[in-house]
Amino acid sequence: MINCWKNCLVLVCLCLSGGSALADTVTIRADEWYPFNGVPDSESPGFMIEIAARALAKGGHRVDYQNMPWERAVNAVQNGRIDCIVGTRKGSLDLVYPEEAQGIEDTAFYAIPGKKWTLDKKHLMANKMAVIGGYSYDEGMLDAHIAAQSGKGLVHVSKGADALDKNIKMLLAGRVDIVAESPFVMLAKLAETGKTGKVVEVARMNKPYDLYVACSPVKPSSKEYARLLTDGTRALRDSGELKVILDKYGLEDWK
Repeated sequence: MINCWKNCLVLVCLCLSGGSALADTVTIRADEWYPFNGVPDSESPGFMIEIAARALAKGGHRVDYQNMPWERAVNAVQNGRIDCIVGTRKGSLDLVYPEEAQGIEDTAFYAIPGKKWTLDKKHLMANKMAVIGGYSYDEGMLDAHIAAQSGKGLVHVSKGADALDKNIKMLLAGRVDIVAESPFVMLAKLAETGKTGKVVEVARMNKPYDLYVACSPVKPSSKEYARLLTDGTRALRDSGELKVILDKYGLEDWK
């Protein structure tokens, strides 16, 4: 009987220990979108991942960050299969957001050198554009155009981990005229693939928006993670650690 109780006690302790370890691991997923989030377990996983890891560590948590196609990541976080996603604007999805942003971005438009293009209805209807599935670009005219013209010849929607690579290849092959993308992300991708100068910015939305690490609406832990992300981001800014992180990626604080 004593041995039985000892064995039961060991099992209970193991279960409690395992539950605690799982609770301390925050799963974050997104498609690669460097420099915001890059290659997992690398020296430069992305500045938003580094911010999140340091902020969540203040609550005793560690981050498990892996790449996942964006639409799959969105579905997974909405259904509670993962804790958070990285690189979304507030309100674009039904998630739990921190009060403090972990980044900022704008949308720019790219073409081959010599192309003249303006963001208006006339040019949208006269040019083929490539975008990435599941992204929100402006919550206005451009998103409405993408929704209305996707699959009808004017808008090509790429999906998967290599969606931006596909869009650049289509642009260089003449299959599309314009690619919509983050300036930071496009410049990093062009430098990485040796295509700097072959693809150029022709227009910019000039409506910067905040980016967040946002968490699942169905998990009770999400409010705590959002609080830690808010407090941690502010603390990193106050201490100067945020500047160190951003300097590593050649960026400046957005505030």
